[in-house]
Amino acid sequence: MVRSRTVWATAALLTATLGVAAVPATATATPATAARAAACPTGWGSLAKTYLAGTATPLTNVRTGRHDCYDRFVVDVPGAGAAELGFSVAYVDRLYQDASGRPIPVGGGAILEVRVNAPSYDPETGTPTYPGRVAQPLPGVNLAGYSTFRDTRYAGSFEGVTQFGLGVRARLPFRVQHLADHLVVDVAHTW
Repeated sequence: MVRSRTVWATAALLTATLGVAAVPATATATPATAARAAACPTGWGSLAKTYLAGTATPLTNVRTGRHDCYDRFVVDVPGAGAAELGFSVAYVDRLYQDASGRPIPVGGGAILEVRVNAPSYDPETGTPTYPGRVAQPLPGVNLAGYSTFRDTRYAGSFEGVTQFGLGVRARLPFRVQHLADHLVVDVAHTW
């Protein structure tokens, strides 16, 4: 009787194991999906990232790029060193323009506020160095075909801090790199 129970228990366990092993790989992930996921580990997270520093060197351009694992947002600040290029990047419920408090609509499932501690004007003369217009899409930036980015907005420059709104598909992990001459924000396509 004990032997009979052992045989039945073994048979049941073997059947369950074979049943799980027989599930096709496409039920969980295709080989391409698995390879892409393995090739795109980020570990970046979605919490705010800040570096306290500032520069009087004005920013001159904003550009974007598409990559296999992420979309990239770059702010060019020629002449600024990495140590002096401060920033604050965080998900927000709504984008508000500094000083005025004016809400600026940004399309997408989530809004990433990018604040660069550099003016978008010449501090000596007040002459604009970046052609952005408040509450408008960023000039020269076309997001057609992007996986993550949905919208961009310029929120202005106030007291040496320039503010942008980046509309993304969802609240996804991101990283920030402050390098000599530019700030780079990468937003992953997936978690």
